[in-house]
Amino acid sequence: MNEVMRTLLRPCKKTTELIDKQMFTPLTLKEKLQLQAHKALCRTCNEYEKQSKLLDALIGKWFAIDSNKKMATLDEEKKIKIIESINKI
Repeated sequence: MNEVMRTLLRPCKKTTELIDKQMFTPLTLKEKLQLQAHKALCRTCNEYEKQSKLLDALIGKWFAIDSNKKMATLDEEKKIKIIESINKI
């Protein structure tokens, strides 16, 4: 039983890695179980997941996905604004 608990209950650092990983690739069944078990007990990781999804959505609004190349691109106007902001620093 202890071995099962050790396998399911991962530290927060490992859990945040799974939270980020799930945004880009499907998790294995074991990873899904580990993530859900940890999040059931940890408010901090639940908040991290919410904030991570929010940031991903906000950043995604800046980029347009080129369906032919499967890449994110940034339009020229936004590039210029970013460069101007950097130069002001």
